[in-house]
Parts: sequence; C-alpha cells; structure tokens
Amino acid sequence: MGVKVLVADDAPFIREVLQQILTENGFQVVGEAEDGKSAIRLAQETDPDLILMDLVMPHMSGIEATKEILKIRPHQKIIACSTMDQESLMMAAIDAGCMHYVVKPFKKEELIGILKKAGGKAP
Repeated sequence: MGVKVLVADDAPFIREVLQQILTENGFQVVGEAEDGKSAIRLAQETDPDLILMDLVMPHMSGIEATKEILKIRPHQKIIACSTMDQESLMMAAIDAGCMHYVVKPFKKEELIGILKKAGGKAP
C-alpha cells in the first residue's frame, strides 16, 4: 500500500491531474476536498499520511484549514500547493504548519520528490 494522500483543491481539473500523477507514482489518493472545510472533515475520516493543500479555496482557505487540521491532528504532514508565488503567502503557509510549498504549475518529478520525502518513504 502506498503513501495515503488527501488532495484539497477547489479546481476539479487540478484534483483530477493530481490524482492521476499520484496514482501513477504509487501513491494512494484517499480523498479529494474542494474547499478547506471538506479538507478538515476528510482529514479526520481518511487518516492520510500527507495532505496536498491548495491555499486559495472558497469557504475556508487552505491556510485556515491547515491550522484547524493541525489542532486535531498535530503530526499531520501538509504540503501547500498554490498558483500564488508570493513570499507573504508562502510564509503564511509555513507559519500555519505546512512543511513545504509547491508553486503551480509544478514539474511532476519535483512534486513526486517532495511527496516522497515528506511521506518518509518511497511508494
């Protein structure tokens, strides 16, 4: 069984692309969240090893969702993923508890490398 990943992104196309990339590389996608609130719920329900979290989503941002998830699951590994390449947003993500920040569009190999390191094991 591969590393379990929860994908949180408001864009269905991005979730689909990420699911394909992850599955092709031996990861197990255990859930897809379209906003921060559903990311919190799915983190509790699916027990992922990693969460790939978009930062700009409706209803609750990825930064706020990260803070809430880490209150409930303090050891959860979360990687921020956003089209916004702003230092202030990167710092806010790290301050919230994200362990890494990936800028979209990303190189598939770069993303997989980061996920493997963060997961502590290669699938």
